[in-house]
Amino acid sequence: MAPAKRDLLPGTLEMMVLKTLTAQPMHGYGIAQHIQRLSKDVLQIEEGSLYPALQRMRQRGMIKAEWGQTPNNQRARYYTITPTGRKQLGEQQSGFAELVAAIGLVMKTS
Repeated sequence: MAPAKRDLLPGTLEMMVLKTLTAQPMHGYGIAQHIQRLSKDVLQIEEGSLYPALQRMRQRGMIKAEWGQTPNNQRARYYTITPTGRKQLGEQQSGFAELVAAIGLVMKTS
């Protein structure tokens, strides 16, 4: 049985992309596969969400892109996190942790 489709909270896709790119530069498909694999198939990032997010992040200076070759010899854009992106990631992680903690408090009440 396929896992249920999960909606991401606003901003979490950018945060996960930035975190993924801290490991190494990747192309879009690689980013989506990395997130899916680490989430044990719970998070499946659709192209229609990923590529517009990558474009926005590039325009805001959070990532940069260069053309390169994939291991199977196809041309692809490889994305790299920038110093601006690393700063943004820190801010997003902090805000997300606060949000998760607050939700946890609400869910504990009876």
